[in-house]
Amino acid sequence: MLNKITWIFTAFTLATLTYSSQTLARGIDIKLADEMGEFTYLSESSTFGYGGADVGLGLLFTEDDDVQFNLDVMVTGNPAGNNKALQFGVGAKAIFTAFDIADEEVGAVAIGGQIRYVIPSSTPIAFLVTGHYAPGITSFSGAEQYTEFRAAIELEVTPSARAFVGYRNIEYEFEGGGEIELDDGAHVGVKFEF
Repeated sequence: MLNKITWIFTAFTLATLTYSSQTLARGIDIKLADEMGEFTYLSESSTFGYGGADVGLGLLFTEDDDVQFNLDVMVTGNPAGNNKALQFGVGAKAIFTAFDIADEEVGAVAIGGQIRYVIPSSTPIAFLVTGHYAPGITSFSGAEQYTEFRAAIELEVTPSARAFVGYRNIEYEFEGGGEIELDDGAHVGVKFEF
């Protein structure tokens, strides 16, 4: 397992260094739970379409020594009209996961969506729902399907810092039958932007 973690950490570091030279640094997102931790380097690419895209390079690890490396791209915006509190997003996510107990290394390329609603007040609160899905055609190395669902409540502490509480379910289904939940529970976290 140590070789897998070393390989994934090296790939993550190289991807971050390569990618950061072409984007603007934006922040760090940290999610923690009893059996899971995730650290994501956030950036913004102004070269991607009109208005750019939010890009995240993440490393998730569990108490069972499972490790997931992901690259997430999400384009967000407001719908037509005067409702600036409502935001929609569409994007994609590339995932590579090494399961220690099952001795499996799987991956997927998933499409995703996001809905975020901000309640304007002196301390803004936002409700966020995101989801990603990869069918068998974009799942590889024995994975048949990848699904991820997350719901969270965010509190803007300062314009550059948010605290949140959420629930997330990440699940792989395999070709030979069976499934593994990488994450299924509540988490707390902070998001720093700079």
